[in-house]
Formats: sequence, C-alpha cells, structure tokens
Amino acid sequence: MSAFDDHKEELDHYETMMGRHRGRLAVTLDRLTNAMVLIGQHTVYCHSSRIPDQPALDVQIVNGELRKAKELIQSVMEELRAERDARDAPDRNGGSRPK
Repeated sequence: MSAFDDHKEELDHYETMMGRHRGRLAVTLDRLTNAMVLIGQHTVYCHSSRIPDQPALDVQIVNGELRKAKELIQSVMEELRAERDARDAPDRNGGSRPK
C-alpha cells in the first residue's frame, strides 16, 4: 500500500490546514519522528560493544540521518511559509498585492 493510502486521513487533514505541499511535508515529518522514536527504543537494547553507554554505531548513524532529513524538510516548510507570507503581505501603500 502506498503512503497516500496508508495516511489518507492525516494527509487530508494537514493538506486542508496547511496547503498541499506543506501538508505533505508535515505528514513526512511525522513519519520521520515515528522512525526516530523506534530507533530510540532500539537503542535501549542495542549498545556498542566498545562503549557500552552508547548505542551501536549503525543506530547512531541512522538516527543522525533521520534528524538531518527532518531539518531539511523543516527548512523547506519555513521557506514555503515565508514565500506565502511575502506574497500575501500588504504593499507599502496599505493595499493588498495582486495574487
């Protein structure tokens, strides 16, 4: 099943609230957050043999990559919002800009 089928209600909700692109990115962030939670739970059982207080190196790498992906998605969402706000902002004469 595709992500669009699996998360239809969540997609509909966020796309209605935030627009199509930002809504899909928001659902993507939720999926990444869920993956990070699962990785976090895995670190309880999977420790480094060299440094027992640290999670295994592969777990650290996966978690780092997920964190970077979230950061990139969040930056796109912020840029989309800034573009929308700039487009919708009134001009200096107090009128609205044409859309």
